Amino acid sequence: MKSKTIIIRNPGPAENMKWENLNIDSPSQGFVTVKHSYVGLNYIDTYHRSGLYPLPLPATIGMEGAGEVIDTGEETKLLKKGDKVVYALGPPGSYSDIRNIPESKCIKLPDYVDDKTAAALMLKGMTVEYLAERTFPLNNKHTVLFHAIAGGVGQIATQWIKNKGAKIIGTAGNREKAEIAKNNGCDEVILYNDTNFVDAVMDITNGEGVNVVYDGVGKATALKSLDCLAPLGMLVIFGNSSGNAPPIDPSLLASKGSLFLTRPTLMTYNSKASDMHKSAKRVFEMLKSNSISANIGNEYLLSDIVNVHKALENRETKGSIVLKNDH
Repeated sequence: MKSKTIIIRNPGPAENMKWENLNIDSPSQGFVTVKHSYVGLNYIDTYHRSGLYPLPLPATIGMEGAGEVIDTGEETKLLKKGDKVVYALGPPGSYSDIRNIPESKCIKLPDYVDDKTAAALMLKGMTVEYLAERTFPLNNKHTVLFHAIAGGVGQIATQWIKNKGAKIIGTAGNREKAEIAKNNGCDEVILYNDTNFVDAVMDITNGEGVNVVYDGVGKATALKSLDCLAPLGMLVIFGNSSGNAPPIDPSLLASKGSLFLTRPTLMTYNSKASDMHKSAKRVFEMLKSNSISANIGNEYLLSDIVNVHKALENRETKGSIVLKNDH
């Protein structure tokens, strides 16, 4: 069986992604073959492509995909041919028509979730679940600062955080994105290109600061984010869209109010299959109750992946991004 697949032979810019025809063997023990209908686009894909998160070369990339099981290997216990599934924790390789993947990495879709929604929601939804429920469990006494509030993770996070009863302050790059965030339920939006976001946060909170900052931007925001925290607050750096955050001296955390700092990853929080399935179940429950939505902002063709990566890195996209398999 042949599959069109993106291959990275040299890390670098988007143009380094090349389509190749690969032979796909029958799935080995514990694996299934999935034909993708939709693929999710996430910042981690750009980190793999650029070499920020190195992969053995040549490499396949793409962490999230949804589609149909078309073949199963021996000793598969949970899935059968015809099942609709989604996966969001790799191994990398979703930028493809067909692929083999461990059954343990797949999540069977409930009847009320279609492939497109699953590909848009799963990785981002599980990210928000571990951030809001496990890294810093939120309640109605908390005030949150969330950077890049109009992005795919930010939009889902806004809905989830409001469901927890917390107040949310977001940052955005322009008025259009600020309007998206407000319409999504964000309490206050700061335009970081027009305003010092630290001063704005302190104004909004009457000088008290926030309980937690969720920072997926990294280099451009991390140090200033510390100045937004109330005593005993936590800075959660869960991504680095602007580059890696600089080193932070622990004594700085003490001087700014006995602060907490963590750099969590979804892969660690959901490294056990049981944790992954619990997280996915919670995301599906939130979706079914209309507490969250996928907020699909852009749909592209998978064949146009080079241009889509450029758009993502240039901050030209909004909400969750899905790629339709057109091979």
